[in-house]
Formats: sequence, structure tokens, C-alpha cells
Amino acid sequence: MSRREILQTHCFNIDQVAFDSLAGEPFERDFIHVKHGDTVGVLAVTDDGRIPLVEQYRLSAHRWTLEIPGGHGSSHLDRPMDIARRKLEEEAGFQAGDIKQFLRIMDMPGYSTQYTSLFYATNLTATQASDFGPETPRPALRLVTPEEAYQMVLNGTILDAKSLVALLSLHNGLLDHYAAEGNGN
Repeated sequence: MSRREILQTHCFNIDQVAFDSLAGEPFERDFIHVKHGDTVGVLAVTDDGRIPLVEQYRLSAHRWTLEIPGGHGSSHLDRPMDIARRKLEEEAGFQAGDIKQFLRIMDMPGYSTQYTSLFYATNLTATQASDFGPETPRPALRLVTPEEAYQMVLNGTILDAKSLVALLSLHNGLLDHYAAEGNGN
């Protein structure tokens, strides 16, 4: 019935939307409208079989998290593949020789337009991690085996949704055909 923007930030807007229900009763909902397209997550595996995880402080959760590298672009024109390559290098200090999107998930479909594209990266070359942002004054990079990562999922050390989906996909063999194909750009 109507849409009204009630908050505007650098990353998203909040819109209040009025609907007419099938029962004839109008109702309102607030939605987060993401401005910069898909966020990304990069499940990278080094030549010796280790996964880079980034330890970051998340202000909204008031806690340190352990996550696969990821983030969002600065414009809705940024391509998810380009964002994935950039975030892998900035946060984890690796360039990917091979990278391929393997999933796209809806983050919070009940109240947000945000999607996350998940990428699988291999044939890594070490560079220098550079961008940690203002929220993480002392980020740490951990290189863990797939089994160690899976145990961190099971014991609740890793709680970030994009990381959970990516690591469980790896553990359950979803990514095996990407490795067999040699990945592509």
C-alpha cells in the first residue's frame, strides 16, 4: 500500500512498508534495504589444506568472532567476485589463483534485502593483509585444518552464519566437485 524511508545510513536504509493482508487487515513492517548489493564470504584453502579465519570484534554482538574473510562493496555496482578477491587479500593476506561462487544465501529474508554470495578460493598466494577497519584494532588470522574448523562449528566457537554455511558445505562434500574441476574465474 505504501513505503516510507525512516532511516538512511551509509550501508542501508530502513523502510516502513504498509501492506493489505489477505484477511483484509492492513499491517506495517520495517525492512532493511541494503544499498551495496551482495555481501560476500570467501572459503579459502591453502595448498597445505588450511583455511584462513579472521578474528574480528563485532560491536553489535559485543564479542570477538572467528569468520571466513568477507564483507560488502562500496557501491551497488561492485561485482561480488571482485569484492571476494579484495576481501580475501585485505583481511587474510591471500590472492586466489582460482575462485568460484558456490552458493548465494538470503541472510534475513523476514526483514532484509541482503544476500551473501559465498566463494571457494584455492591456489592461494600469500600477500600482506591490510584492511581491518575501525572495529578491529588488533585482528588475528588463524590458519586451521578443515577438521579443526568443523570442530569449532560444533563447539560454538564459530557462530557467523556465512562461515557456518561455508564450512558445513565443505565438511559435507558440497565443494568436492569445484576442487575436481580445478575451479574457474
